[in-house]
Amino acid sequence: MSAVSRAPQRPNRTARVTVRRRVALTAGAAVAALLVSGCGSGGTSGGGDHTNFVTGTDGISTAAKGERAAAPELSGDTVDGKDVDVADYKGKVVVLNVWGSWCNPCRAEAKYFAKVSREYADQGVQFVGINTRDTNIRAARAFEEDFDVPYPSLYDPTGKLLLRFKKGTLNPQTVPSTLVLDRDGKIAARSLSPLSEERLLKMLKPVVAEK
Repeated sequence: MSAVSRAPQRPNRTARVTVRRRVALTAGAAVAALLVSGCGSGGTSGGGDHTNFVTGTDGISTAAKGERAAAPELSGDTVDGKDVDVADYKGKVVVLNVWGSWCNPCRAEAKYFAKVSREYADQGVQFVGINTRDTNIRAARAFEEDFDVPYPSLYDPTGKLLLRFKKGTLNPQTVPSTLVLDRDGKIAARSLSPLSEERLLKMLKPVVAEK
């Protein structure tokens, strides 16, 4: 046996680094694609032959009971340093709002979310925010203080939580996005644009009324 064949085979360090970089770039591209619309006043929405939801003329998409997809596991640290697991709210109607402190439409709708969350707190409704693309958590905390937000927000600066939603379902695609989960933790309604109090209630009330 030659000295060359007896020598231990060492992994190619350059190849390992290249693979890691490709994985990181792929994940980053996926997040960017998910939030490609950035912060805007509207977004695209679906509904058709291969989906179980319909989109109304008001831009609110809804799925009938029995045809709703389950929300993914959403848990982690909040903007104010606590732990939240959305699964703990099963049995309640949950309103998920995707927002960023840098997003002007998010700022415009924040007062309505704070108001409605207080009004419906005793009706089995829990609001949860998902703060995304805020690399400086202090900015996110300042946003919550400015608008007196009474509910927790998961801190998701890189959008990893948002990528857990399956394609073809009522998944968040823009900032802001709002989802309403029924009492079984399934996605009942979605909006891909900032909401007024009236439109927020239009999404929420039918799900609250379900038995």
